[in-house]
This record gives sequence, C-alpha cells and structure tokens, in this order.
Amino acid sequence: HTVPGDLNRELRETYLTRAPEAIEYLESRTALAFKPVTFYPDYYPDLPGATLGGRVLEPVPFDGRELGRHFSLLRPPLPEFTLFGGMMVDRADIPHFRKAWRSPRSALRVARVVARHARDRLSFERGAHLVLGNALAARLLKAVVTLGVKLRTSTQVASLAMEERRVAGVVLADGTHLRARRGVVLATGGFSHDAELRARYLPAETGPSSAACPTNSGDGLRFGLAAGGRMVEENTNNAYWAPVSRFRRADGAPAVYPHSITDRGKPGFVAVDRRGQRFTNEAVSYHEFVQAMFRAHAIPAYLICDRASLWKYGLGAVKPFTVSLGARIASGYLARASSIRALAEALGIDPEVLEATVLRYNEDARAGFDRAFRKGGNAYEKYLGDADHTPNPCVGPIEQGPFFAVALYPGDLGTSAGLRTNANAQVLDAAGAPIPGLYACGNDMSSIMNGAYPGPGITLGPALAYGYMAGLHLAKE
Repeated sequence: HTVPGDLNRELRETYLTRAPEAIEYLESRTALAFKPVTFYPDYYPDLPGATLGGRVLEPVPFDGRELGRHFSLLRPPLPEFTLFGGMMVDRADIPHFRKAWRSPRSALRVARVVARHARDRLSFERGAHLVLGNALAARLLKAVVTLGVKLRTSTQVASLAMEERRVAGVVLADGTHLRARRGVVLATGGFSHDAELRARYLPAETGPSSAACPTNSGDGLRFGLAAGGRMVEENTNNAYWAPVSRFRRADGAPAVYPHSITDRGKPGFVAVDRRGQRFTNEAVSYHEFVQAMFRAHAIPAYLICDRASLWKYGLGAVKPFTVSLGARIASGYLARASSIRALAEALGIDPEVLEATVLRYNEDARAGFDRAFRKGGNAYEKYLGDADHTPNPCVGPIEQGPFFAVALYPGDLGTSAGLRTNANAQVLDAAGAPIPGLYACGNDMSSIMNGAYPGPGITLGPALAYGYMAGLHLAKE
C-alpha cells in the first residue's frame, strides 16, 4: 500500500522470506542480538497490513568495553544525539530524563545512567554503553574480531580488479592488489556526499544537507558501474529524506541536525513556509515531511516554538534544558524574538500571516484538535508526541515568549538509488545477467522499497538480509 509498482517485487518477497533466517543465523553464531520493540507503529498505521508494534527489531544495548582496543575503530554517533560528551541514551531512558526534575524514580534512574557514563569516561573518549545503530555496528565488529577477520581501516580502493570479465579483487590507491577468492561485496554506503551523483539523482533543492557518514561518497556505485552494472532509475525517491537544520559545530565544521523524532511531533511546535503558513502535519514521518516540503516549495521551512517547548523538548541542535542560548543565536542557527510578529520580521516572513497562523493553531491547541492537518490523529503521530500531554500528545499552544525558530532544509539519512541486483545480491549488467564475482548490499544496492519508507529499519533490515544472501551465494562459489 505504500510501495509503488512491481519494481523489485522479487527482492521484497525474498526479504520477507529470508530476513528472519538471516537474523536467526546471525544471532546463533555471532554477538548480534535483537529485541522486539513492543510498541512502535508503522509510519502509515491506518493502512491495511500496518502494525502498532512487534514488527521492529532493535539491537540489544552493547558494552563497548568488550571491544577492547577495537572500540576506537567504531564511528561515534552524531554528537547532537548524545549527552555529556558522548553518552548515548536508550529509548527507554528518554522519558526518565525528561521527568528527572519531578520524579524521584526517574531521577534515580538518570543518576545511574550518568554514573555509568562517568565510569566509562575514565577509560574512553566517549560513553561505552551503546544503543540502536551504534550497538548494531559494535556487535558486528565484535563478530568479525572474534572470527579473526583482518580489518583494513583508512584504506582507499581505487578500482575493481577484473580477470576475463570476472571481478577478481580490488586495487588500492597505493597500487596494492588484493585478490578475492570468491568475490567482492560493495557496501560503501551510497552517494550522500558525492556532488556529481547528487546532482544527477536528487532534487537541486537538497543542497549539501546529508546526515550520512561523510565518506559515503559513491565509491561503490562507481566501481559497480565501471564493471558493467546499472543503476535503478525508477525509484519514486532516490533518498531517505529527513528535514535538517544547518549549523557549525564548536570546531567550525559544518553539520546538519536531522529533525526525525525529537521536536516536530511534540506539542507546541509548528512548521511554516516562507509565507508564514503551515503546509503539512508536523508529526508525519521525516520522509513524508520532506516530500511535503517539495510539494509546497517550502524551502526553507521554519520550525517555530515558544520558550516552554524549547526548554522541555529542545529544538534541533539545541538540547532540552539548555540554559544558555547565546552561541546558537549569535551564529544565526537559532532565531529568537519577544513576539511572533518580531520573529516573523527576523525570518523575513509577513508578520500578519504568521500571527494569524499561530493564532489559529493556538485556538485548536487549547481544544486538543488540529483542524488544519489533524496532527496527532494516528498512532505513529501520537508515538512521536508527549504521552504526558493531554488531550492530544502532539498539540499544544505556542504562547509563552520569547519565541524561537530554526530553518529546515530537505536533507537525507542516506540514498536509495543504487545498483540493480538479484535475490542473491549479485550486481546485474545491462542485459539483467549477474556480473561474476560482484555483489552489492546496503545503500549501494537499490532500495527494495523503490524509494518508499513505510516504517523504521527499512535501510538496516535489507542491508543485513542481503549481506547474508551475498554471503550464502559466495560460500557456494
């Protein structure tokens, strides 16, 4: 119901039938471990076949100390998603951090989490309690270290090595040839940071706005194309979208903050276009939100809140309970004004239009019902809201000045346009035949969902499943 057309139907059916097998295999033989998330609705929870929970698997938290000296090889998460110098927060702990000031039970739990982090910092540059994607990567790293796999980091591949039309290995930038006994798997993360491929496959409005790893620069795709592979051209979206705000970190490095689940869906926030009008339901999925930005030409859009909501939920890179806002305001990242009219003038928006927009929203918010876009109208939106806020966890008035805003741009969490493959993850040539010795998975493989984003894990799940399928096929070669 959310994935258009018949493209990649075979790959989706293979995923549905073989992914459970892949998970069982990896859990039984490696350090990989998952737990079901009992309540995490699909992004379109009212469509036939949708579920409210149990479909999502989450990596079991991992103690990075188990990696020993290899812990330093693990790429840390975005700093803006951590606390106190690299402390990751488990999904179950987030509500307790928000209630620590008024709940002794939550305060005690937070104190234990912080104490554990302080212990970790005695030995490491960041916290060793790893959750979500970092826990998954750490468990995979633990598996390869345990198996004695030789790791080459900071190593650049220049090209694939071909022998009689078969991929036989790789050539490194220093000229070293590495021979592959059975084949090469391309898994370099897609092309989020390659200007040429972005210009070819993504809308021009996106600009340099990716939250993906900076080294995801299309290398694997170029190698695959040079070997005779073909890109899938029929995706409805060539990226996994997320609205982002742009800023510079303390060291001056440019960065983006993906507004995925932390602020948009909470009460006391509205997003407006350059005219000062709302253009979508702020609590829809991050992928759907950016598509709404494209449709409304709301580039940039502005996410607006008041002081109470900023303090409680944060706003982009400004974390909850931040006392000093001066640096963010001085840098231009955060706009602040004493009134909605003054905020509109600071943003270059018609003050009367923005005032009218906020007035209408506030009238609805007091009644707990968003007449314009029905924010908080389904299970997924409620999940993004604040369960302690009634009657609608996603809707609350914006009325306690000063008022704040950040500019939002279309960004991505990764790219979905990739190499055409078969059910064994073999890269296919122009005639649809497998290229001997060449495989692709992750974002180097074209999205099995044709660029749609029906629920969480739609990148990581297929990456694991088709990495497993590639491994099975390679083992038979």
